[in-house]
Amino acid sequence: MTAKINTIGIIGAGAWGTALACTAARAGRTVVLQAHEADVAQAINEAHENTKFLPGVALDAAIRATTDLADVAACDAVLLVAPAQFLRAVTAEMAAIWRPGTAAVICAKGIEANSRALMSEVCAATLPGVPLAVLSGPTFAREVADGRPTAVTLACPDAELGAALGAALGTPAFRIYRSPDLIGAEIGGAVKNVLAIACGIVEGRKLGDNARAALITRGLSEIIRLAVAKGGEAKTVSGLAGLGDLTLTCNAMQSRNFSLGVALGEGRSLQDILGERSSVAEGVHSAEAVSALARSLNVDVPICTAVDGILNNSADIDATITGLMARPVGPED
Repeated sequence: MTAKINTIGIIGAGAWGTALACTAARAGRTVVLQAHEADVAQAINEAHENTKFLPGVALDAAIRATTDLADVAACDAVLLVAPAQFLRAVTAEMAAIWRPGTAAVICAKGIEANSRALMSEVCAATLPGVPLAVLSGPTFAREVADGRPTAVTLACPDAELGAALGAALGTPAFRIYRSPDLIGAEIGGAVKNVLAIACGIVEGRKLGDNARAALITRGLSEIIRLAVAKGGEAKTVSGLAGLGDLTLTCNAMQSRNFSLGVALGEGRSLQDILGERSSVAEGVHSAEAVSALARSLNVDVPICTAVDGILNNSADIDATITGLMARPVGPED
């Protein structure tokens, strides 16, 4: 029987990691938040505010920040919130100190660029035998940190562990719906970031709401095809971890990926946009990996491929849009 989860360790003190610390503390858990930067940990411990990544949000004084991964390894469950492209290095470093039976909850959304591996595949390789779960869904960090109503998917093949994690992290304002489907939840979370960049380009080019609605809908079809081909379930992608996250991310400037796409659509260069940001837009790193994964599975993802072309192959935006609109029209399914 799975023991009650009382202490939550969080690796990654960016905006999302900090927001998860807030909701875990509200749920009554003891929280240890690991920061890569010493000044971030110091600000959280002394001023009870993450002034670098989530300024203006008062943090519970019970949230303890650290730069030492060993402090996190002592917890009952560990949330992995490091950016997707850095997750392998973090989990490899943690392997020697990971406690047997402690669950790893993947909160990073992305596909590893070089290997095309999902985050669960990265963890399986670096933390063999560790029980895994994926937390995903439509979540803007500041709203979660502020305690505004939010619903997410917790995917976990072990139903007993999933229930224990849901009880440890859930609150009246942070509703957790469970699923056994790791792959569907991961594909939904990763691909929606790429599609959000596409929707931002539509907004930046002032192509209208019709175009954005069409792109979201056809983009959802790409997510479903890829998830099913990889071994996930279409119903997972039709829920919070797919459609819900896609709807949120493709419609608000709070989204780092959408806002980046808007700037691209307005004619700014990717290099200039990234140079101004301290936070990571995962879709930039995942676009090429999503396209490559789809090719390896013989799955057609024209929108994601178009974004990859714009980001990584200097494809002209207007010519790319014209090419997408000129594709043959067939049955919607």
